[in-house]
Amino acid sequence: MKRSSECYYFCQFINLLNFNIQSFFSIFFFMMGVLSRDEIKKYLDEKKLIIEPFDQKNVGTASVDLTLSDEFRYFIHHNGPVPISDEAGAKDYQKFSRVLKLEEGKPYYLAPGQMCLGITREKVTLPSNICALVEGRSRFARLGLSVHITASLINPGTNNQTVLEIFNASSLTLALHPGTKVCQMIFMTMEGQAEYSGTFQEQAL
Repeated sequence: MKRSSECYYFCQFINLLNFNIQSFFSIFFFMMGVLSRDEIKKYLDEKKLIIEPFDQKNVGTASVDLTLSDEFRYFIHHNGPVPISDEAGAKDYQKFSRVLKLEEGKPYYLAPGQMCLGITREKVTLPSNICALVEGRSRFARLGLSVHITASLINPGTNNQTVLEIFNASSLTLALHPGTKVCQMIFMTMEGQAEYSGTFQEQAL
């Protein structure tokens, strides 16, 4: 039983590595258009890029750290399969989950092999010529924490908080504390302009 459990978590860890490798290549192909610290500050100063609330200390070499809110969505037991198809509703996941708002000072405990949805405190407004990628932080990835499940792209024209698909690939229970700089956003310039107007234009758990 123990060996079976170890194999399960090892497979989950490999899946996590695959997600991060995909993200790495996404960044690599866009590398020439990634905004540096100075460019990020320039866009912020000119109000072309808006982050609210904003802390100057969260601006890194080529990204901005975003913090975890105190709201989470956890999944409940459901009998039978959940349809994955183009005909399924984009927000069907809400039928199989519940929202939890934490008491002040309390963490959210994420069990091994489990997933929950979180959301950033910061609301990010992108101009029509900038898109972004959301990535995790190395210190937490080393504990098996993933902040997205292949859905890392933030479209141009987005004006909302960022929902995170948080997954625990480790054999440890992870305590997620609101206010923690749990992820980073990387900004990239586009050729031409476009604005997103899809289902998740207004992000919410």
